[in-house]
Amino acid sequence: MEKQGNIRIASENMMPIIKKWLYSEKDIFLREIVANAQDAITKHKKLVDLGEAAAEENYRVTVTADPKANTLTVEDNGIGMTEEEVEKYITQVAFSGAADFVDKYEKAGGDGIIGHFGLGFYSAYMVSENIEIFTKSYKEGAAGVHWQSDGNATYTIGDCDKETRGTKIVMHLAAEEKEFSKETVIRGLLRKYCSFMPYEIYLDPTGKDDKPVNDTQPLYLKQPKECTEEAYKTFYRDTFEDFNEPLFWIHLNMEYPFRLKGILYFPKVRKQVELERGKVKLYCNQVYIADNIKEVIPEFLMLLNGVIDCPDIPLNVSRSFLQNDKQVQKIAKHITKKVADKLIELYRSDKAKYESCWQDIATFVKFGCIKDEEFYKKVEEIIIYKDLAGEFRPVTSFFGEEVSEEDAKNGKEPQAVYYVSDANKQAQYIKMFKDAGLDAIYCDTYIDPHFLSYLEYKNPTRVRFLRIDADVAGALKEEGGEDETLKKLFEKALEGKHVTVKTEKLKDGTVPAVVNVSEFVRRMSEMHSFYGMGESPVDVTLVVNAANPAVQALKDAPEEAQGKACEQIYYLALMNYRPLTPEELTAFVATSSLLLEKYLQK
Repeated sequence: MEKQGNIRIASENMMPIIKKWLYSEKDIFLREIVANAQDAITKHKKLVDLGEAAAEENYRVTVTADPKANTLTVEDNGIGMTEEEVEKYITQVAFSGAADFVDKYEKAGGDGIIGHFGLGFYSAYMVSENIEIFTKSYKEGAAGVHWQSDGNATYTIGDCDKETRGTKIVMHLAAEEKEFSKETVIRGLLRKYCSFMPYEIYLDPTGKDDKPVNDTQPLYLKQPKECTEEAYKTFYRDTFEDFNEPLFWIHLNMEYPFRLKGILYFPKVRKQVELERGKVKLYCNQVYIADNIKEVIPEFLMLLNGVIDCPDIPLNVSRSFLQNDKQVQKIAKHITKKVADKLIELYRSDKAKYESCWQDIATFVKFGCIKDEEFYKKVEEIIIYKDLAGEFRPVTSFFGEEVSEEDAKNGKEPQAVYYVSDANKQAQYIKMFKDAGLDAIYCDTYIDPHFLSYLEYKNPTRVRFLRIDADVAGALKEEGGEDETLKKLFEKALEGKHVTVKTEKLKDGTVPAVVNVSEFVRRMSEMHSFYGMGESPVDVTLVVNAANPAVQALKDAPEEAQGKACEQIYYLALMNYRPLTPEELTAFVATSSLLLEKYLQK
């Protein structure tokens, strides 16, 4: 005999809110329903351990999608419910069945209870117009119970002829939610939300599929010593559908002071020009919570791919709770420490492999340093750059001794470290440095302009970075290079071109002149461009090489030839700094033709 009652919630107006706004993504209802089914099994298993229920060898959850009937069914062979329990756990929306169970059987422990009856169950109304529950308790002599509601604050409950222990939930989908009756859609959602749930989940509309869709013992739950290299690669390939082998990985396995398991993979970078976001999947007791929750996983670690399982983080919590939870903060710090430790270990134990991976991990490491000072302090000595000989060196090996406050007052500056940002465009400068026995570092990622500024900020008394074309005169000059005659010749020829002329005797006499641009001015211009403010004009300095024979010959050349030659030397130097503008290129070609004509007529 059936009876009727009201679903006891604070207000009848709450049901539409629950149906529409309970979760930001409505497809998460499947996680909630399947997690409840897993809980029901966990509860029964604990009762078996306590000797209060008969043993069961084949625990399972079965999901059936039926497009013809437009239904989705989730069935388990867990603890089941009596009519009284259905009234208590289903009709009293906010009551937690899991909490009640754990309190009752505290001696068995509450570990493994992952979902809850109540609001989790009602998430199914986001896609359903009517839901039926068929359940039978494990208790001897318990009758089957049938519960039904269309979600409008009323329900019916009565007996049914269910013969086996467990619960079956039949969701009659709304007309506009037919996609959730498709096997392919449900398989994708089970893969997303339920891949590692602890009991086998089966999906087969025909009822003949004997292969579970989930992995009940994922690799991250095992001890690292039990895992082979091939197993790590297979888990990565299956979990992230990335057929590029990861560079290396970190297996997290911790029980105290908090529980934390997982694997973080360093993926091979596909494109150097963009900072690719990885996917770090967060789980709670093998139940998927979300990807890339920055409150738990530091932002820079989201460049990695990985799985992290934190049983101490509840399934449904607000971001503000996570931000302020001290345990969550400790977990984030621990993960960062383990990543730093792994990088240091690799650098010390296999430097060749570390260097071979550097191109792929450099952006990650530098981004991590900028974002997390503690991470920077740990990895500072293993941040490497190639020198002009092509050898990797720790960037700190280029730093100088600290400049004391007294020396700074007397005008002493920190060690200048030159860097190459574009080997092709700066080839002339690189040659001059090599010929003079000077060194510089090659920047290898697009984040370097920001990172070098960060290094200066962290080491203000030990280093200042200058692009290799910023101060050639200061790096390569010899004594006695000032030549007022040459300076006046070039200033006259280049009048109106917004260029400052300087004469120096450089160590390399083959180069007639080079262009220098103030490091500070250039950085400001690049910053304006980066923030969409347009490039600010940059005045250049033309360093005329008084040690060059052609430059010295200018003094005795005819006045007309002097002017054209000065222009030509300026354009040649400018070409080694940046592409010429159309106007500059036209003038350069015209002057080249004129000089060739004069030369060939002799």
